[in-house]
Amino acid sequence: MKKQFFTLIVSTAFASTAAAQITVTNPWIRATVLQQTASGAYLQVRSENNARLVAVNSPLAASVQLHKMEMNGQRMTMREVDAIELPAGATVNLASGGYHVMLSGLKRQLKEGDVVPLSLVVERKKGRLESIVVIAPVKPLTYAGVSGTAAQPIHH
Repeated sequence: MKKQFFTLIVSTAFASTAAAQITVTNPWIRATVLQQTASGAYLQVRSENNARLVAVNSPLAASVQLHKMEMNGQRMTMREVDAIELPAGATVNLASGGYHVMLSGLKRQLKEGDVVPLSLVVERKKGRLESIVVIAPVKPLTYAGVSGTAAQPIHH
């Protein structure tokens, strides 16, 4: 019994240390209008070591995908991506106009002031997966978020 308890404490301490290597800041989700079934989630992710954001999940959406928005001449395109690279020491800004998280099949309207749980799945060295839970506040339809180059890492 004592050995199991010690193992649990060590495992929890290790998970906390590993999670501290990835920082998520400024998470938010755009509010929706009645009957709207999709919205975007935006945030900044910084990893101390090279990693990849490979998935995001939320209990409030039937489907959550990583997307990239780009301008090709006068035409805007948006497509799903398999992963978003998180270069060591760089902050990657997931924002409107670049990489972002798309929540589809929303189970209810998202109103300003609501909070939405997101579980980010990050792939580390040797394919090890780590899950980071983030609580994202819902912002008004007109909210612009954090400025910066949306599709490029922000180096500090």
